[in-house]
Amino acid sequence: MKERDIRMSEPVLSVRDLVTEFRTSGGVVHAVDHVSFDLYPGETLGIVGESGSGKSATVLSALGLIPKSDGKVVSGSVQFRGRDLLALPPEQLRRVRGRDVAMVFQDPMTSLNPVFTVGAQLSEAVMVHHPKMRAAAARAKAVEVLTLVGLPNPEARYDQYPHEYSGGMRQRAMIAMAIINDPEILIADEPTTALDVTIQAQVLDVLRKVQRETRSASIIITHDLGVVAETADRVLVMYGGRIIESGDVTTIFHNPRHPYTAGLMRSMPQVSDRANRLVPIPGDAPSLHDLPSGCAFHPRCVLSQGRTACTIEKPPLHETSGPSHVAACHFWSEMAPPVVTGPVLARGAAEPIDRNRTSFSGGALLQVRDLVKHFPAKRRLFGRQGPPVRAVEGVSLELKAGETLGLVGESGSGKTTVGKAIMGLVASSGGRIAFLGQDITGYDRKALRDVRRDLQIVFQDPYTSLDPKMKVSQLVAEPLRIHGRFDGERSLTHVRTLLERVGLSAAFAARYPHQLSGGQRQRVGIARALALEPRVIVLDEPVSALDVSVQAQVINLLQELQDELDLAYLFIAHDLSVVHHVSDRVAVMYLGKIMEIGFRSDIYDTPTHPYTQALLSAVPLPDPTQRDRGDKIVLVGGIPSPAAPPSGCVFRTRCWKADDKCASEVPELEDRLGIGHSSACHYPEPASAGRPVVTAGKPAPN
Repeated sequence: MKERDIRMSEPVLSVRDLVTEFRTSGGVVHAVDHVSFDLYPGETLGIVGESGSGKSATVLSALGLIPKSDGKVVSGSVQFRGRDLLALPPEQLRRVRGRDVAMVFQDPMTSLNPVFTVGAQLSEAVMVHHPKMRAAAARAKAVEVLTLVGLPNPEARYDQYPHEYSGGMRQRAMIAMAIINDPEILIADEPTTALDVTIQAQVLDVLRKVQRETRSASIIITHDLGVVAETADRVLVMYGGRIIESGDVTTIFHNPRHPYTAGLMRSMPQVSDRANRLVPIPGDAPSLHDLPSGCAFHPRCVLSQGRTACTIEKPPLHETSGPSHVAACHFWSEMAPPVVTGPVLARGAAEPIDRNRTSFSGGALLQVRDLVKHFPAKRRLFGRQGPPVRAVEGVSLELKAGETLGLVGESGSGKTTVGKAIMGLVASSGGRIAFLGQDITGYDRKALRDVRRDLQIVFQDPYTSLDPKMKVSQLVAEPLRIHGRFDGERSLTHVRTLLERVGLSAAFAARYPHQLSGGQRQRVGIARALALEPRVIVLDEPVSALDVSVQAQVINLLQELQDELDLAYLFIAHDLSVVHHVSDRVAVMYLGKIMEIGFRSDIYDTPTHPYTQALLSAVPLPDPTQRDRGDKIVLVGGIPSPAAPPSGCVFRTRCWKADDKCASEVPELEDRLGIGHSSACHYPEPASAGRPVVTAGKPAPN
């Protein structure tokens, strides 16, 4: 909706000077600090910022969902259709929530009751607000909204339990529950964070469809700027519990006036970018327990440079290009647009790096040939054995010194299983794994210990992979002890050197994991992996749990270490923008098989497999002017069960090209077009700008 159309109507929600406090062991925390905004009918408002910026706390405060045991809305008003929600009695507020204002939470599995069918929960949601409605009418309404959100076979899905739904289907069910009472406001809190890019595209498509059908206003809370660019009309940027910039989505992305907003833009790797060094925001987001004086962002700001105004005076929201675009920065006029087309106000130019090298010195450090991994199925009723889970089916790849191979695909494609099989964390069912010229496929635990001096892994979640009872110095020194290379003070000196190498001071050696931020914990995990000076590191989703600014810091660190130590990386991820930025070659996996493999530029510029094309077109671009591009492919449904894969081409059930040959013949991974990279498709063709939008496996009208 255009801004002038929005402004012609009265806001459906007006938040004024909202202040929320939490009582913690460290004192009182101001999680929401005098926040004000309006939401208009039919509008989508995006709220962005790093973890701890106050995004979710603001919305939860407005809806009266802050836990009263340790939280309190101190002041402010939340006007909805002439009523202050903060002044309503609990019973009246409950009637507003769910009927007039509905919320979709980040994790649908914890929001859905596992002991009731999805349909029963939907029917309950509508009957609570319409007590005279009969069960049959409630069921009909539930099936209607399941159809609206695009769930296949909604009549059957009504009677299924949450565990029988895929992640994307559960999120659709949560959207259905939110809209079943035709609310005027739909709030989605990180609705796509845990989803694959293809499922994310489906969910965003559903949210857009729901808004068109119901004409509701929406609030999307996210840290993903691509999602905001795809969906929002206006944007609020939050930092330290405050709104620090607000404006229409195009202005925010193309002409930001706060250094923090610009920093978020610079930190994002993009599929369309040349693979240069990212320009992250220095340091970490501040603790709400101890916010800096003056502007909370000044310790990380490229404009501040110790200016007195920044360190003493808290900046108000200044009008910049007009009353609808405001920024809380004393020196907003010094910002130099644009941001979308390149970095601004960086401390030095981004250093160009070569992420598409065509050759690497020496032979392959790691060779995987026809790797197979089947997991035995759990026994069914009466002791019958089900079919095995075919997690990996004939994967072959190799890795040379100084090279990064990106391994991408949806959840359930087998990426992580390949990494674990290479590390010997799961035993392979077939094939060969050679490392430094030795076949390590059948090595036992003792033999693998020697191999792991040169072959290390960094896991996705740094918190669960670090022992909470051990100090950082002990965690980093642990590999040295295990391999008998710990010799007291000399090793502790080595630990301090490792910490400095990953950007942590020696003071961090005495801390425990819970005393570190997410980015700092991941740096400790990388330092531990480097302790034995390995040749190859398997990186399993190493930045997916991090904020975009911290993600940029870790990505730059990994690239610097690679250049310095000639490390080889197997980089496992589902974020195609990150993979594009770090990889030399890319392998695309689907249901245990490699669908396409080649140099990064080949895969991203001329993808030939329909699955690769679908993945790339589903990536949300951080540019609102590109949201209506005509080459988008939206795949319906999720990846099939690896216990019962389709015959022939495993992708055929979601492919718009599939025919009888695809159902009967398994396509070999080869270069059928003679263009220098291989794909497992009977009918490969390079992606073209004029390809159709695709839904439900069939071409849809443009």
